[in-house]
Amino acid sequence: MGRGRITGLAVSDVRFPTSLSRHGSDAMHPDPDYSAAYVTIETDAPDGLRGYGLTFTLGKGTEVVVSAVYVLAAHVVNKDLDEIIGDFRGFYRQLTSDGQLRWIGPEKGAVHLASAAILNAIWDLWAKQEGKPLWKLLVDMDPKQLLSCIDFRYITDALTEEEAYTILQNGLLGKKEREEQMLKCGYPAYTTSCAWLGYPDDQLKQLCSEALNNGWTRFKVKVGADLQDDMRRCRLVREMIGPENMLMLDANQRWEVDEAIDWVTKLAAFKPLWIEEPTSPDDILGHAKIAKALSPLGIGVATGEQCHNRVIFKQLLQARALSYVQVDSCRLGSVNENLSVLLMAKKFQIPVCPHAGGVGLCELVQHLIIFDYISVSGTLENRMCEYVDHLHEHFKYPVVIMNASYMPPQAAGYSTEMKEDSARKYQFPEGEVWQKLLSDHSATKIS
Repeated sequence: MGRGRITGLAVSDVRFPTSLSRHGSDAMHPDPDYSAAYVTIETDAPDGLRGYGLTFTLGKGTEVVVSAVYVLAAHVVNKDLDEIIGDFRGFYRQLTSDGQLRWIGPEKGAVHLASAAILNAIWDLWAKQEGKPLWKLLVDMDPKQLLSCIDFRYITDALTEEEAYTILQNGLLGKKEREEQMLKCGYPAYTTSCAWLGYPDDQLKQLCSEALNNGWTRFKVKVGADLQDDMRRCRLVREMIGPENMLMLDANQRWEVDEAIDWVTKLAAFKPLWIEEPTSPDDILGHAKIAKALSPLGIGVATGEQCHNRVIFKQLLQARALSYVQVDSCRLGSVNENLSVLLMAKKFQIPVCPHAGGVGLCELVQHLIIFDYISVSGTLENRMCEYVDHLHEHFKYPVVIMNASYMPPQAAGYSTEMKEDSARKYQFPEGEVWQKLLSDHSATKIS
């Protein structure tokens, strides 16, 4: 029996009102509602399995991504899943390079986010049909088959398919031992949950204390709105976590290039490992200037959660404009495009420390980074994966954290499946949570 023909694709707008408690707040996004365009695909295969995929958003605009998913569905429905997987590179290019839709991209923006959600669902279904968690599907894959999933267009000046094959072949040495290590110890993580910009000091102190008691040693602080307040909050966190633990900073694109250099120089006393997204995510030369200026201070530049595609990552790597690559499982074109960035990062010897600060992102990106360690990078030096403690209870297979590390998922699939009750309850605007919130808001405005 084959894998089946895709007979249906559905997408819903799922929003969690995190803005009410300032969860996720930063210098550029003071009131985010963690949300997702949530895709379900089904086939006519007798196994009855479904694939689930999502792309992360911040509330408003999710309806635009949902509309893009519906438009792209024509490339998916009635496709044979074996045909997709058998020519995944070709299907990826077809989906992301539609002759008319690419005009409002190409490979960026709402259409690319929609493509990621659909592709994430396909990978989830493939892994389920193989009876493996996604990371294991990738680890067990023959290098040539894995490379056949990647579109190398526009990046061959930085990484050829032949070079990528050599990297994967070299990664076979010690792979079994690294997999055993992951299963035993997990992948090291850092927490962003303690120091969202909207949190008052008492809450920040309490969360830092709890995290320390739970074994966390790596902490990230949101900065960028006010220098004096940043200095005060960084001092508070540094005093809480002590000199031996790790501190990172995240400005979420708030600054001009020279402003970033000046601002971070003033925060250097708190010994941050990196400054994340110091300026526009599209400014490769600006990042390079910042990286060069901050290098003597021992502060690296991290970026990637808003990088449109593999081409932006290619340029950042070529320009030596970043010290840490922050791939995102939903911003890039799903696993396919993330694989190309992991391989480029390996060639340029830049550590990958994924972005995971959103609904479902921890669930997804853990698979990518565990694969990266086992089959590509082969090292944990200067590497860690972001973790936030919000909203995992809404997923059927939530992340498992032990000793401040991601434990490899065991359930088949990509860990993308939400609980049905949660997806229904928080569907915008029909879900009961949003009906109540919108009703209360309307009543407040009338009174």
